[in-house]
Amino acid sequence: MDHVDLVVPRQRALKHVQVREHVRSLIEAQPPGSAAPSERELVARFGVARMTVRQALDALVAEGLLERIPGRGTFVAQPPKTAGRLTSFTEEIKRRGMLPESQTLLARVEQAGPGVARALDISPGDPVLHWRRLRRADQAIVCVEDAYLNEVLLPGFLQHGTPTSLYEALAARGLRPTEVEDSISADRASADEAAVLEIAEGDPVLRHARRAVSEGRIVEVSRTCYRHDRFTVYQQLADR
Repeated sequence: MDHVDLVVPRQRALKHVQVREHVRSLIEAQPPGSAAPSERELVARFGVARMTVRQALDALVAEGLLERIPGRGTFVAQPPKTAGRLTSFTEEIKRRGMLPESQTLLARVEQAGPGVARALDISPGDPVLHWRRLRRADQAIVCVEDAYLNEVLLPGFLQHGTPTSLYEALAARGLRPTEVEDSISADRASADEAAVLEIAEGDPVLRHARRAVSEGRIVEVSRTCYRHDRFTVYQQLADR
């Protein structure tokens, strides 16, 4: 019995390595966004359990060679970013190989409430631009975002309608964010959020709050509510 316990894990380990290296060889020359071999295809090819295949793919995901996109599958990952460049929703969705879309739900000048004023480092009642958008990827609803901008830094921002990309519009004025403070938390959808995101009230959501700074000036604070089944947060860390 002891002999069997030692041999079987070794056989499984070799199968896992064999599957992993096979997939690695297939994806080496594939461009980012290309589909990885399916679990079913690998199970049939190697005659192994689905768990063994999943373990092999998990290893390649951990290496950063593959990435899983909920509801779509597993794909060749983008090369690691250099310098940690900040990206907008539009840029991030394009990076993942999908088509981003935005629908403006509200765009107007408002008086800053206490929370927004504190985040933007202005006084309560000061004018702010409130831009609310429903964001989609490949036509599927991903999130609803409320962005608040310091109106004093962006005179005439809404004069000709809303821009296609907020960060591009900020960059055109020399105000593209150079650093951000982000917080992410799990929560449940309110009735209003559920109606917009087309989910049930109380369904799990991911909340993302951001304060964006451009060369020491706070230009934007935003609150985004993501459907939990449409978006995954990826974070790359390094011990330097």
